[in-house]
Amino acid sequence: MSADENQTLQDEEIEALAAIYGDDWEVVDSESRKYHIRISDEKLKNAILTEVSFPPDYPKTAPPQYILSENIGESIIYLWVEKIREFLQERNELHVKADTTAGNSEAVIQEHMLDRKTEEEDEILDIDFLNVQEKPDKCHFEEQENSSDDVNCPEIHHGKSFVDRKSVFQGHIASISHTKQVKLVLDSLCQSKKIAAATHNIYAYRISSKDKQDVFYQGCEDDGETQAGSRMLHLMQNEKKGPKSNKRRS
Repeated sequence: MSADENQTLQDEEIEALAAIYGDDWEVVDSESRKYHIRISDEKLKNAILTEVSFPPDYPKTAPPQYILSENIGESIIYLWVEKIREFLQERNELHVKADTTAGNSEAVIQEHMLDRKTEEEDEILDIDFLNVQEKPDKCHFEEQENSSDDVNCPEIHHGKSFVDRKSVFQGHIASISHTKQVKLVLDSLCQSKKIAAATHNIYAYRISSKDKQDVFYQGCEDDGETQAGSRMLHLMQNEKKGPKSNKRRS
């Protein structure tokens, strides 16, 4: 892979990180590709400053470089090693527990799925639109709602699941052209027992108007995961290649 291709991938990742972390993301030196990320808890009582550098061969043939600006003056290598060991053990236990639950708890999942489905139906019927600059006014929304009475559920593409800090994540994406398709996609995804029983199902969508330039129909759902859906929508708004529709559930 050429240096230009690596740089393009880095630019895309940097743009995404800046959109996700906002003021917690700081450019230290753009030429040497050095950045700071401040990681804090929800109450802002504890924070860690992480310095990240992107080598020229990252991400294809070289790893990123990082420095944790904490515990200065202390000998903590042993604590690092033990924390990594603890993480690996917990991850292995999570996989074992997930396999056991999938084989022995179908009845419990079905009951929970029915409760979740009822709650989600109530939420979907009252979709909240973000108060952002591109938010359409009531006239635009009604016009799009009434412009098509016959819409179909689009093809849904499913990503590979992965584990991070004891949580299992999986992404799903669909291309939509009408707001009515939002509920169709959500209903289709909820037919999966694992998705319906997930702790947090977040999603976001963004549709460009075919008739009016710079008019978008958009919305998102955090489902209890603070700012998760709104950050996803923010990434869509910053997409250089133009607006596209997206659904993700975890």
